[in-house]
Amino acid sequence: MAHGLLSLGGTQQRLLRQLLMSQPGCTVEDLCLRLKVTHNAVRQHLTALTAQRYVERVESIATGGRPQSRYAITAIGRELFPRNYDAIAGALLSSVGARLGEAAVGGMLEDLGRSVAASQAPLAPAPGEEGMSRALAERLDALGYEAVPARNGGEWQVEAFNCVFHALARQNPQVCKFDLAFLEAVSGENVQQVACMLRGDHVCRFRVRKS
Repeated sequence: MAHGLLSLGGTQQRLLRQLLMSQPGCTVEDLCLRLKVTHNAVRQHLTALTAQRYVERVESIATGGRPQSRYAITAIGRELFPRNYDAIAGALLSSVGARLGEAAVGGMLEDLGRSVAASQAPLAPAPGEEGMSRALAERLDALGYEAVPARNGGEWQVEAFNCVFHALARQNPQVCKFDLAFLEAVSGENVQQVACMLRGDHVCRFRVRKS
């Protein structure tokens, strides 16, 4: 799964920036003039970006003649642009730790993991260890972890190849408590972290144990 604006070609990046800066959206003609490319090229890029749900067709402009279709960036498209969440979250955790202590930081992260789990639909895994591992991997993958079920040492586990909080966790390793609290809350089982990218492993790996 590719993430971010850099996963797109240069013209598509410039097109999305134009739509980001235009609250009512842009017509094909607008985009041709701003990007200095042909109508066919703009339409091809719009078709591709619409298929990926980064762009949507919105209400046409009344011109007195033939209505001109407009295109606008979607909420999903906006998320392609960089967000400096790590710096803000890191400062917040440091502030909480300085005022209330490191135990409070860990408790807050565990509460957050349980809160996110509670906001989701109940887990409905297939029977057996593989079913639970597969269901949990799907939940983590939906959060951006690039997670898969994997068989290790004769048991089914969950492997995550993309820690969504990696930069933040390097500043404050307690961030990993979010992952464990989320997995335990959503599964209702005991979860252990048996490998971690912060410790030099190539994945974060979780073992599920029946409560």
